[in-house]
Amino acid sequence: MEASDSGGGQSGPGSPARFVTPLFFRMMAELNISHDPARRSWIESACAPVSDFPLQNLPFGVFSTFAGDRARIGTAIGDQILDLSSAAAAGLLPPDCSGAVQADHLNLLMAAGPEVWSALRRHLSELLGADSNPAGKSRDLVRHHLVPMHAASMQLPARVGGYTDFYASIHHATNVGALFRPDQPLLPNYPWVPIGYHGRTSTLVPSGTSIRRPKGQIKPADAAAPDYQPTRGLDYELELAAYVGLGNPLGSTLTVAEAGRSLFGVGLLNDWSARDIQAWEYQPLGPFLAKNFATSLSPWIVTLEALAPFRVPASGRPSGAPAPLPYLLDAADQAQGGFDVTLEVELLTPAMRREGHRPHRLSRGSFSSMYWTLAQLAAHHASNGCELRPGDVLGSGTVSGPDRSSLGCLLEITRRGAEPLQLPNGESRRFLEDGDEVILRGHAEKPGFVRIGLGECRGTVLPALP
Repeated sequence: MEASDSGGGQSGPGSPARFVTPLFFRMMAELNISHDPARRSWIESACAPVSDFPLQNLPFGVFSTFAGDRARIGTAIGDQILDLSSAAAAGLLPPDCSGAVQADHLNLLMAAGPEVWSALRRHLSELLGADSNPAGKSRDLVRHHLVPMHAASMQLPARVGGYTDFYASIHHATNVGALFRPDQPLLPNYPWVPIGYHGRTSTLVPSGTSIRRPKGQIKPADAAAPDYQPTRGLDYELELAAYVGLGNPLGSTLTVAEAGRSLFGVGLLNDWSARDIQAWEYQPLGPFLAKNFATSLSPWIVTLEALAPFRVPASGRPSGAPAPLPYLLDAADQAQGGFDVTLEVELLTPAMRREGHRPHRLSRGSFSSMYWTLAQLAAHHASNGCELRPGDVLGSGTVSGPDRSSLGCLLEITRRGAEPLQLPNGESRRFLEDGDEVILRGHAEKPGFVRIGLGECRGTVLPALP
């Protein structure tokens, strides 16, 4: 793939794209042979038009194949997983990453830095590409290290030492604010500072883990005192999870440009929320028990390099809004710090499951509408000298767009339960009920490039304990 200094352009399907601006170089997002839309894998399932995991994606995850089996690192390709641990042991991978990929977590690879990540990605692209044979490695030799996805049990992709959830959608912040504070929907600090809170890492769970309905203190508006009971306002939140790669030492900071280079990749995140518990407890210190009972993560981390073709300018600010303070402002990030990733939520109720219905889509929106970029979130997190470590997770906050079809949680869709959601089978929902399954999906696509998927993130609601 040939690079140029021109500001852009796009290619037709099957043709190499021709753009790499200086801004892309600064963001470690330059296009290379691994993005070439003309290339195909010799693994047939990876060439399907709607595959989440074509040759141009190559996300990383952690899996095992049976109970008690050692967890190991893999790369998704079509409906297969390339076992990187065994491939490295067999000498199929570059020496500078072999040790990192033989661990049972991705933290060591995340700590290796962008040059190693990019080199490994290009090597895997060659190893799995139909038109290449690096270092004489036969397909039969590589095929020995493939595991069907249906035979794998996916784990959390990293050992997460820190989890912070942000509030980066101005549409979500305004909608929620209007429900709780009609006289002042958007607080004065929102245009200035990326709002966030520290979550609980012990309750991060992989996709497919069932979620127990939590109990907590709830105070109805007409009650004199709160009561301890199961939540009746259980909700989901559609988010992206950004994984820290390099991080920063304690007491140091990150510029926006450094923060962008330090991020390894993204996955899907469901920030399960108990809205009635939240309403009672959140003032003055914010979410606590309403949020910390469970957070679901998708199994595959899609690298920012894989998403390079789908970078877009940061979302424009409303008229009259202040510019970010200098430590949050970077020209390259403003020009190419956003990501045009489509995110959607589906709901499968017990009745729909019994009747053989497909999940119903509740919303669909784009991550490009976020008020703050991922690099800004990371830079702000480290701006007081807070140490970010490889594997730390930064949740984007609920991804909501400007219209009703793109709202990222039931709190917004049903207006705090006042306007129940009507489902095609005749059911209605104010909030989630026992047995409901929430499915998050994500993908990026545009003309001239191959569609990149994020996979899915699932969770089913279990009844509260007695």
